[in-house]
Amino acid sequence: MFVTLLTTTPEAERVVATAARLCYAAVDCRALAERSTPEDDREMISRILKLGHHGVLEHAVFTFAVEGVSRALTHQLVRHRLASFAQQSQRYVAFDGGFDYEMPPSVASHPEMATIFKQAMTEAHTAYRRLRTAGIPAEDARFVLPNAAHSRIIITMNARELRHFFRLRCCRRAQWEIRALAKEMLRLVLVAAPALFSQSGPGCLAGPCPEGEMSCGEAPAVRSEFAALANGL
Repeated sequence: MFVTLLTTTPEAERVVATAARLCYAAVDCRALAERSTPEDDREMISRILKLGHHGVLEHAVFTFAVEGVSRALTHQLVRHRLASFAQQSQRYVAFDGGFDYEMPPSVASHPEMATIFKQAMTEAHTAYRRLRTAGIPAEDARFVLPNAAHSRIIITMNARELRHFFRLRCCRRAQWEIRALAKEMLRLVLVAAPALFSQSGPGCLAGPCPEGEMSCGEAPAVRSEFAALANGL
């Protein structure tokens, strides 16, 4: 998996803090921005996060490039409908020379199962290549490609949706691959805009586990995991 933060709203924390002040101030936007310092902005963001005034977070936008992830992951990812996506097409991009794929750790840890998995990937590519050689267009030959096949995707989310994404996908009950993606995305935005993503992560960071009876039961370990992530920056 390769994840990079392509671009962010310039001075994202200042933009969000200014938007928050505007809601409660009688002065104009320019005056609000000119009178603030980075410390003022961080204090304002901390205040609005505690108040639950999260609408102003939507003024800060973050765009990521992601490679080396499975179609199984991207099918989950695009369910976050308040985000924008651009994904490598299996219709217009042919994989005649083969395709990379993701092997789940549960499979990789058992040599016999890993062999079966690799054979399935080889057979899928053989079928794909035979279809293409016979003149079948890529948009139809792709039907034999597996969920494991790697894909590339560009993701754009605002800060409010990102915090929601982290709450769901950093949870230990999330599928392992998308959880790894979410953690790396969180690490990147904590560098870019730490105040906006303070205490971001699975729901158990802020209180009782929201999963109820489906909880992993490991909240203390999860809290330590994400404290280490933030402290390691």
